[in-house]
Parts: sequence; C-alpha cells; structure tokens
Amino acid sequence: MKAPRLVAVILAGGSGTRFWPLSRKGHPKPLLRAGGRASLLADAVARARRFAAARDVWLVCGAEHAAAMRREAGLAADRVLVEPAPRNTAPAIALAASRIAADDPDAVLAVLSADHRIPDAAAFAASVRRAAPAAATGALVTLGVEPTRAETGYGYIRLGRPAGPKFRGLHRVARFVEKPDRARAKRYLEHGGFLWNAGIFVWTARSILAEIERCAPALAEALEPVRRAATRGRALGPVLARTWPRMPSEPIDTAVLERSRNVWCLPVKWRWSDVGTWRSLAEELGVNGAASRALEGSALFFDAPGNLVRAHDRPIFLLGVEGLAVIDAGDALLVADLGRSGAVRDVVARLRKHGWGDLL
Repeated sequence: MKAPRLVAVILAGGSGTRFWPLSRKGHPKPLLRAGGRASLLADAVARARRFAAARDVWLVCGAEHAAAMRREAGLAADRVLVEPAPRNTAPAIALAASRIAADDPDAVLAVLSADHRIPDAAAFAASVRRAAPAAATGALVTLGVEPTRAETGYGYIRLGRPAGPKFRGLHRVARFVEKPDRARAKRYLEHGGFLWNAGIFVWTARSILAEIERCAPALAEALEPVRRAATRGRALGPVLARTWPRMPSEPIDTAVLERSRNVWCLPVKWRWSDVGTWRSLAEELGVNGAASRALEGSALFFDAPGNLVRAHDRPIFLLGVEGLAVIDAGDALLVADLGRSGAVRDVVARLRKHGWGDLL
C-alpha cells in the first residue's frame, strides 16, 4: 500500500501567560527559548520536517504575531493561516483541514503544538509515521504519553481494546478524562491503562472535517463559507474576517474527540512536556532537590538547590533558598515558588486590573 502523504499542522495560538514575564503580548510563548538554542516554535518546525516536506508544513497563528511567527518558523506566507481572533483549537484545526483538503482531502495531518518540548525528535517522527496508516483508513489517532508521575495538570486517555491485527500497538479510546485530583492521578498511575493526553493528533483532512460535521454541527455551519472559499481557490482573509466572530470557541477534545466513536490511541514512551509552567520547565531541565539551573545569563547558587533562574543584564546570586523561579526580564522581575508557578496567570490578571498593561 502506498504510504500516505504526511502534512504537519502546527498550532501557535496560545499566549502563555504562565510564562510571564518572558512571555508577553508582543513576544508569546512559542517564540521563547526554553533551555535550548532554538525557540519552541523552531523546534516544532524541525520535528515536523522529519516526516513532512517543506511545503507540507503549515502554521496556524493569531493575526497579532503572524509576521514574527512566520519569520521564526521560516515558512512561506501561503503556509501560514491567520486567525482573526483566538477561538481555541477546534476552529484552528478546522481552518487548516479545510485549506489542505482543497488540495488533497486524503492527506494525513499531524497536528502539533508550537510550545511542546520533545527531546527525541526521531522517536516522535517514527510515532507519527506509525499512526499514519491507521489515520489513512479514517481513524482519528491521538498520541498518548506513558505517564511518569501522578500529574494533575494533564488530561488522561483511558485505553480501550486493541485496534486489530493490522494496527498492532494501537488501541481504541475508551474515554477521555479531565485533569484529575492527586488521588485519582495516583490511581491511574498504579492501575495502568491511562496515558497523558498530549494533544498531538494524526488524521486525514477528510476524516476530521466529517467528524466535525457530525459531532460539532455549529462549528461545521460556521466553517462552511471558509470551506467553499478554500475549495474555489479564493483568498481566505476576507471570508475569515466575516465568519470568524461566529466561530464557536472550543477545544478539539470536547468539540469532537469526546463525542466521536472513531478515536484511536497510539501509546508512546518518549519524553514529552507541554512546558505549561515554570515548574514543568524546571523539571524538564533537570532541576531537583540537588540541582539548580540557569536558563540564560549569569547565576551562582550557594546552598540553594532546586531553583530555576533566568538572568538579564546583571548576575543573580541565590543563597540558602530552594524551589524558586527567579525570572528577570529587564523591566520586570518574577520571584515565585516553583510549586505555585501555575498561578502566574493570576499575577498577569492582577497587573492588567491595576493598570500595569505596559508590562504584559
């Protein structure tokens, strides 16, 4: 059987408020270097290029950052789809699928996030290729990461029965589970059969559009003018400006996957992080009870384990403290308990409320 054409769709719509003060309105999270030499977005493009040709890598992003995102991704302008306003992942994926389906409805789309960290890019690409034949038959395949801890910040996938002898290793999805409390997360880890929902999907343009029509009719109806324009080869900008305000704002998980009867899962064991907070980044970079790490700049630690530091134009010295994120952006300094770094978004909300918008 001929190998299906693989197309990468990279979603870069999130603002990353939990990464303030480095992530700003004008410099969102995908453009950050999270402990590596390249930005998160550049790393995502590099992973995509391991299985997709250069012209088969697409980016979906917001209008405000489109030019910067395109430059960072190194993509042609016609491979960047611009959302007039944030509407979550279901409309973003539907937009990409509509445009790609106009050229090749049977293309297999690998939907990736612009702000994930996956060190083993070769293993990642191999998993996408392994999922592609199942996707070519019409299945909606999600990649489920084997959990390494009782994580409460991720959604989970409950594995169902095997997909069949033709697709060894793949399973039907029994159900999706929202972010659990710690007791439930521990049970999932002990029980087995539960995987982290990484938000990485593999399906054909035709299949996902059909399931959107069946499971999310309001989205399908709002999307129809976009599909018609794409099919006729018309510019999408004007029609998006008219139709996008009416698009339902919903993640693809609740809009389609939790309602579909055709979702499969490929379990994977490579390291993955959505780099959602300073704490998750610290853990990904090896910060623990015995070691601290400097993201950038000069820092020294004196009896100060378990800290994550980012210096700007001055060195930072920590003495006798542990478990801190110390992030210097030049015009703003964040000092936070790593264990509470998910609440940085509340800091951002308070800054906005009290008129500190110039720091956002």
